[in-house]
Amino acid sequence: MPVLWIIVTILVLAIAGYVLGRQRAMSAAGGDARALHSLPNYYGMNVVLFTVAPALMIMVVWLLVQPGLIESRVSSLIPETAIAEDSSLSLVMSDVRRIAEGLDAAVAQGAMSEEEARAIRAELTDVRQRLGEVGVALGSNVEAATLQAAQSYRAMNASLGSWMSVVVLAIAAIGLGISVLRTHKDFRARNTVEAAILALLIIASSIAILTTLGIILSMLFETRNFFTQYQWTDFFFGTTWNPSFSGRGGASELGIIPLLWGTLYISLIALLVAVPIGLFAAIYMSEYAGPKIRSVAKPLIEILAGIPTIVYGLFALITVGPLLRDYFASPMGLGQSSSSVMTAGIVMGIMLIPFVSSLSDDIINAVPQAMRDGSLGLGATQSETIKQVVIPAALPGIVGAILLAASRAIGETMIVVLGAGAAAKLDLNPFEAMTTVTVKIVSQLTGDTDFASPETLVAFALGLTLFVITLGLNVLALYIVRKYREQYE
Repeated sequence: MPVLWIIVTILVLAIAGYVLGRQRAMSAAGGDARALHSLPNYYGMNVVLFTVAPALMIMVVWLLVQPGLIESRVSSLIPETAIAEDSSLSLVMSDVRRIAEGLDAAVAQGAMSEEEARAIRAELTDVRQRLGEVGVALGSNVEAATLQAAQSYRAMNASLGSWMSVVVLAIAAIGLGISVLRTHKDFRARNTVEAAILALLIIASSIAILTTLGIILSMLFETRNFFTQYQWTDFFFGTTWNPSFSGRGGASELGIIPLLWGTLYISLIALLVAVPIGLFAAIYMSEYAGPKIRSVAKPLIEILAGIPTIVYGLFALITVGPLLRDYFASPMGLGQSSSSVMTAGIVMGIMLIPFVSSLSDDIINAVPQAMRDGSLGLGATQSETIKQVVIPAALPGIVGAILLAASRAIGETMIVVLGAGAAAKLDLNPFEAMTTVTVKIVSQLTGDTDFASPETLVAFALGLTLFVITLGLNVLALYIVRKYREQYE
C-alpha cells in the first residue's frame, strides 16, 4: 500500500476515533458535560493522539531503516566478479536500484505482469529491448548478477512495504481501541492532551537542534576524509584553485585562499552598497517620513527581498554587467568582461537593502520615545538626537541586521555565477571576474564524479570553513551587542 494511502487511512481512523471518544465520554456522563473532568473535545483529541502518533512514529522509523536494510542485504548478493575494475559497489547498487524501479514502473503501467517481470532474469539477451518498450533506458549492458540483485531488491522492497502497511495500520487500530475503552467521565483527558502537545513542542525544538548537529557532524566526517587524502596546509594556504578529475587525487591544486578572497571581496562591495542605503532608508522612514509615505515606501523596499536570486543574476548579467563594462571598465582600461566582482557586488547589495532597512527600521522604532523627548528637551535638534541618542541606543539591533546581510551575502550563489563568473584568482581589480566558496561547492558536487575523491570531498571542507567564518561573525556581533546593550539597560 502506498504511503499516501496509509496516511489517509490513519486520518480516517482518527476522525472516527474523535467521534467515538467524544460520544463515549458524553454517554459515561449521562449526557451532562458538567460531570466530565475535561471538556468533551479533549476526550476526542485523546483518541486522535493515540491513534495517529504511535502509527506515524513507527512508519517514519520504518521508512528510515528499510532502505539501509535492503541495501545491506542486496549488496551482499553481488559477487566481486560483477564489479568492474573501473567501477565500485555504489555504482553497481545504483544500477540495481534503477533496474528495480524500471521493473516496478513496468508492472504498475501494465506493460508486463509480475510473472513476466520474474522471467526477465532468464532473458538477458533481450532485456534491454523489453525494458526499452516500457520507457526504461539503460546506459550499459546488464549483468546477470546485477539483474538478479535488482529482482531481489524489488521483492524485498515490496515485502517490507506490505509488512509496514500491516504493522502501521494495526498499531493505529490498537491505539484507537485502547484509547476509546479507557475513556470515561473521570479520565483526565485534558492533562493527557496537554502533555502530548508539550512533548510535540519539545520534539520540534529537538529536531531543529539535532538537524544543526547532524549538519556539523556530516561536514566534519567528510572533511576528515578529505584531509586524509589532501594536505591541510595546501588547502588552507594554497593560492591556486585548479581541480583535476583525471583520476583519484590527480594533480589537483585545491587552495582555498582565492575562493575566500572572492567571497570576502564581493561581500564587502555588497555591504558597502546595502548598509548605507538600507540604514539611511530606515532612519528616514522611522524619524522623518509621515504615516502615508511610510505605508507606501516600506512595502516597496521589502518587495526587493521577494525577488528570486536568479532574477537578480539575470539583471546582473544582462544590464549591470554591460553598463559597468562599457562606461567604467573599458574606458579606464580595467577590463573587457561584463562578469566582474563589481557587477555581483552591486546587484547583491541591492538585494540586501531590505534586510538592512526593514530590521533597522524595527529596531529604531523600538527605541523609547522618552529618550528622544529628553534629547529634544535639552535643546538638541532632530538630527543631533538621531545621531547621538537614537542610533547608539539601536546599535545592537543594527549590528544584527548588518550581520544578517553579511551572512546572506556570503552564502549567495546564483548572483555570483551569473554576475562574477567562475574564475578563482587573487586580484584587486574589481572589474575582473572572480568566484566564491559557495559557487565552487556546487560545482564540485555536480556531475558524474567519484564521491570518494578529493575533488568531491573538498566541497565539505569548503562548507565547514564557511560555517566557521559565519560562526565567528556571530560571536563578534554577540560581543558588540552585549557591550553596548549594558549602557542602555
